[in-house]
Amino acid sequence: MCFSATASFTSGAVLAVIGIASLKNVRTMQEGFFAFIPLIFSIQQIAEGFLWLALSEKTLFVSENFSTYFFIIIAQIVWPIWVPLSISLIETNKKRKKTFLTFTVLGTCLSIAVALFLFNNKIHARIAGHHITYVMNFPIAMQIIGGVFYFMVTVVPAFISTNKKMPYLGALILISFIVTEIFYERYVISVWCFFGAIISIMIYFISKDVGNKAEPKLDIVNN
Repeated sequence: MCFSATASFTSGAVLAVIGIASLKNVRTMQEGFFAFIPLIFSIQQIAEGFLWLALSEKTLFVSENFSTYFFIIIAQIVWPIWVPLSISLIETNKKRKKTFLTFTVLGTCLSIAVALFLFNNKIHARIAGHHITYVMNFPIAMQIIGGVFYFMVTVVPAFISTNKKMPYLGALILISFIVTEIFYERYVISVWCFFGAIISIMIYFISKDVGNKAEPKLDIVNN
């Protein structure tokens, strides 16, 4: 859905609906972190919608820099921490929880490294065809090492979770990443979000499954 301002805003709205539905499944505060993922996707898509406007309609009062950095912060800094942490919080196996803690620490280290780079370097976004490409100029070594760490902390935890549906989530993330890398290599950060809706639907079902096993219910949405 990351192919125009309209598509991004529409995707953001759909993801918001899925996110609210996921939060209605929540019965404990710990589950809320995982169920909140679709809403983060939604915020990310809306931010890129504003970036589309800033890049294509120069007369509009929309900050290109703010929209660019807001999107990148979620994509490169928030996810490496949020994904392993949220999976850890709904994990019931104590040994696996310790493993997820390791992934969370690795994700935090990666996020700090990226944050330091963003603080000291200028990030540019531009429209290329029907996509937005982000020019960050990461050093080659950082691209390779960072890519490996990013994969480890955002994909692997889903495969080693004891939740029976979680590996399906991992498979969706992995497949979406591979497809994006093959067909949209230059626009991975932007186009990969197209799969956010599909991933979020799986998150809804996982949160529903987890929520049905926990008591008492914590109504985050209505409260």
